[in-house]
Amino acid sequence: MTLSRSVARERAATTFQVSQGLLLTVTLLAIALLASPLVAAQERAAVIGAHAKVQPWSDPVEALGTLRADESVTLSATVTEIVAELNFRDGEVVEAGQLLIRLEDGEEQAQLRAAQALRDERRSAVERLSQLQSRNLAPRADVEDSQARLRQVEAEIQALEARLTNYRLRAPFDGRVGFRNISVGSLVTPGTALVTLDKLDVMKLDFSVPETFLAFLAPGLPLTAHSAAFPDEAFEGEVAMIGSRVDPVSRSITVRAELDNPELRLRPGMLMEVVLQRSPRQAVVVPESVLIPSGDKQFVLVIDEAEDNRLVRRQVQVGERRIGQAEIVEGLEGNELLVSHGLQRAHEGDRVRLIGIADDDTSIREILEANRSEGDT
Repeated sequence: MTLSRSVARERAATTFQVSQGLLLTVTLLAIALLASPLVAAQERAAVIGAHAKVQPWSDPVEALGTLRADESVTLSATVTEIVAELNFRDGEVVEAGQLLIRLEDGEEQAQLRAAQALRDERRSAVERLSQLQSRNLAPRADVEDSQARLRQVEAEIQALEARLTNYRLRAPFDGRVGFRNISVGSLVTPGTALVTLDKLDVMKLDFSVPETFLAFLAPGLPLTAHSAAFPDEAFEGEVAMIGSRVDPVSRSITVRAELDNPELRLRPGMLMEVVLQRSPRQAVVVPESVLIPSGDKQFVLVIDEAEDNRLVRRQVQVGERRIGQAEIVEGLEGNELLVSHGLQRAHEGDRVRLIGIADDDTSIREILEANRSEGDT
């Protein structure tokens, strides 16, 4: 009797423990089920987005070119004479027609004055003979002879005036002079280089491209040029002329472009890196960081904001690429939002937490620092 009571008591205790364990299990499961939406929301992958943009795009052709002045000349002497006057300073900007150098011309000026005096004398003689001939007091032949002698001296005057222009060197166009390497009193001879003059407000850029691009070349094609002297600045221009011959050795053709140079910073002889904008068009452009390669295919994760930031995996066709950017030929439209950073934890169908959108005004670093500051507060 005592044994049976003891067994019953043990069985009751065991049953109570089992029931308590089941109750605890059910309670924990209920708590887990109730808390699961909050946990899921808290465990959403944090991503940074980027928009697909419609912007001008082209296929670049790169080349190296050399700058030339729009107009360039070296003024030199045509006579042997002494420099009498210099009217410019090193690097000065001068206007067309401005007198730069005057050579000593005293002897030629004296010859001109003598010829002008002779002209006045013969002109008076012609007038007197003409009056006499009108009254039949002088033969017509004398009048004609005097007129011929007047024309002869007038021609001599014109020759002297033309010769005197060789003693005055003027700027043939607006531009900037180079260094002054002569002084007043220097003796110059024909062919002596006196000063250089360059027109720099527009520059000519000559470069060569392979003949395979000949079909795409045309005047007006836009280009961008960079110089090591100004590494942070791009100079815009366009093709002005295409060479008439292909080099049979290099199989390339020379192209001449024109660049505006209003601040006169570009100089003749500078080496320029040229990027010719071939086949300009409007294209959908995305950062390369949004692309997910899979074999020979490319995918992106589109953030569907209307579906609480649910991710949609989409295949795209990539066209040309640049540093950090890619052209999307098919599969995307402009202004669609894509996952740019955080792709490792993002999967199709997931809902993500968008912590920022990277663009030209907001960098990845700024987004991460702002998100870190919000987490600290």
